[in-house]
Amino acid sequence: MFWQGPAAAVAARQVAITIDDGYCAECARAYARLAEATGIHITFNPNGCYSEIWNPLASTLKPLIEAGQVQIGNHTFNHWWLTELTDAQIIAQLEQNEEWIQQTYGITARPWWRPPYGAYDERTNELAASIGYTNVLMWNGSFGDSTVISARALLHLAREYLQPGVVMLGHANHPTVTHLFRQIAEIIGHRHLSPVTLDEMFGTSRSTGRST
Repeated sequence: MFWQGPAAAVAARQVAITIDDGYCAECARAYARLAEATGIHITFNPNGCYSEIWNPLASTLKPLIEAGQVQIGNHTFNHWWLTELTDAQIIAQLEQNEEWIQQTYGITARPWWRPPYGAYDERTNELAASIGYTNVLMWNGSFGDSTVISARALLHLAREYLQPGVVMLGHANHPTVTHLFRQIAEIIGHRHLSPVTLDEMFGTSRSTGRST
């Protein structure tokens, strides 16, 4: 389980910005433009069921992925509550999303996966590991925007949680955050934080899907 960065990430003042889901087309586009325009390092964990939103972003994101600036993790295809599914359904959710990620972005998401709703148990983790998803991604900071949130509340959470070594959870689901990119960047800058991908924070590799 990976809840936060290692000691080396804290010392280097690294923060991992991880953005899940993506059922808001405006939000996903805004995040892609942000990465392209600013060079900020981000890990996206999209669901393939929103492919009509994410597929058009491939031309923007693929060069950033190839450069190591952007990473794609597996958040399952349909964002279902995995602990309520059968073994076969759990594996199918991960494999279907992996196939979509490879076809769309040309890279594996292994070994990283994030269980929808943070719902996992020993069975889900063992099944995921059996197909190469050995790194269960959790978080120790959040923008709180899986549902609609006010700008004031989101910025309060950003100020609280954007700290060295934090794995920050965000969502491309509601446009509030897209109007706060400047303020969030100022927090990151004032605290001398370095946004990194999961690969950079934890020393994993997209070429093999395994730890380096």
